[in-house]
This record gives sequence, C-alpha cells and structure tokens, in this order.
Amino acid sequence: MDTCFLETFIDVVELGSMAGAARKSGLGAAGIAQRLHALERSLGFDLIERHGQTVKPTAAGRAILEHCKRIVSDVAALSSQPPLQDDEGEITLGAISTALTGVLPDLLNSFLATHPGIRLYTIPGASLTLYDQVIQQQLDAAIIVQPPHDIPKTCGWRALNREELTLVAPRDWAGIDPFELLRTRPFLRYDRRHWGGKIIDQYLRQRAITPHERLEVDSLEALRAIAAQGGGVALLPSWMSPWPGLPDAVSLSLPPGAPARTIGLLWNRASPRIQLLSRFLAFCTADTYSSTTHPKPSGTLS
Repeated sequence: MDTCFLETFIDVVELGSMAGAARKSGLGAAGIAQRLHALERSLGFDLIERHGQTVKPTAAGRAILEHCKRIVSDVAALSSQPPLQDDEGEITLGAISTALTGVLPDLLNSFLATHPGIRLYTIPGASLTLYDQVIQQQLDAAIIVQPPHDIPKTCGWRALNREELTLVAPRDWAGIDPFELLRTRPFLRYDRRHWGGKIIDQYLRQRAITPHERLEVDSLEALRAIAAQGGGVALLPSWMSPWPGLPDAVSLSLPPGAPARTIGLLWNRASPRIQLLSRFLAFCTADTYSSTTHPKPSGTLS
C-alpha cells in the first residue's frame, strides 16, 4: 500500500472536498478519485461519502483516520533519518566463555575505542550452540572453536588464535612426567560433547592412555580451579596465561605432537550488517591487533 494514497484520504477529509485535495497535491480531481477508490478496494470498505458539494468520512473512515495519520507521520520521520555509515550500528557477537576471558577483552577494548559508532552485543555460549545460531542468522558472528567439519558456503571463517593443549596440575606435581600424571592421578575431563573435549579425547586415544576419570564437566574454568586445589589433572587449552588467582596450579607442556584448538571468527555472509562485520574482521587482521599470543589471520570478509 502506497502511503500517498493515505495522504490523499487525509487531505480529502481535512479539506472537505476532492477539489481541495487536488489543488494541494497538484493532481486532477480524477486522480484523487482514483487513489481513493484504489485505497478502498485495498481495505475492503468505503472511506468517504458525498454530502452535496462536500465529502465526509464514513464511520469506517473516521475509525482509521488517526491511524492513517500516524502511519504517514512515521514514514516521513523514517525518511528524514540520516543513513547509517559503515561504522555505525550494532553487531550481535557470540563468544565461548574462554574467549570472553582470553582473546576477546583486548580485542574488544581496542576495537570499540577506534570505532565509537559500532555497538557490540555479546552473547556467551558453547561453540556448537553459537555455530547453529550463526547458521540460522540469529547471530551476526561468533568467536568459537574451529568446527571439526567443513564450513558451509553461506558462512565465512577466519582463525584468530591457536591454543596449545597443556596439562594442568597442582604445583606439588610439577616435577612428574605429564604422561605418568595422566595414567596415575585422578583425571578431570572436559565434556566430550564439546568440540574441544573431542580433541582431548582423541589425543588420549591416540596415546593409548586410559585415565582414572574423576569427573566430566563442560567448564574449562571449573576444571582449572579444581586441579589447582589438588583434585586431579586436566588437559586444557592454554587460553590465558598466567592464570590470575590460581597460584597453586601449574601448566605442564606436553611432548611434541600435542594438539591445539583454533579459535576463530565465524560469520554469516547473508547478515544485513555485513559491512560492520567487515570492519570488525579488518581490525582483527590489522597491526593494531597483533602479538605473540594473538597471531594475525589473513584475508578479507565476504
């Protein structure tokens, strides 16, 4: 429905005649009548009735008159808004919990400082959940563990950080061989339903290590804390070092060939905020965000 038809209806009612509305709009009387008839056909009821040389709204026309005025006013206000620039707007960004305490704080602080017009709405979650939300366009992008399968062509992927697998243990066990610890001490397992947990499980299988499992949880932070209190050992990605508040925990390097998980940015190419996402990725790859712990990915967003 064209709002100019609504404007014509409003003019006819307020001016009280077809001729008055025609003079205001610059149309002929026939053009005004055609617009009214088209609007009435679209709505399914009559809007005006003639009373001699004047016209008045019908009961149905009076009922919708104020609503029509609001619609026309809202459209006019919308048209008067300045267009958003490439660096203005909001991005919905998912992030795994360890990214929120590892790769993300420095990145977001620097990005927001250099792009004050862009707002980031961050949603925490597991990699698999956030992956599905990006696929379904419920999120613009997400910082997650690299999926163990091919990324669909509807989405893009850029690596941000590689996190080596290490053995976390109480400080008193620091001098013991990591494999001996895995075979003889209580094992705190990261949930195998998570992609990171699958990497750990595969590594243990490849090394023919059957640990004495103490518990299995889906929180890396909880595993780290339990290990620090002497509860056992845990294979964890090194997403943050040093670990604040846990002086009783040590991170033991594994022999060469240990796996690592890759943390990266997944985005939906069909996002209506693709230009904002381009700014975000360009910042991730820029010299302003580079260090030994955050190697730069390459490429452009598309």
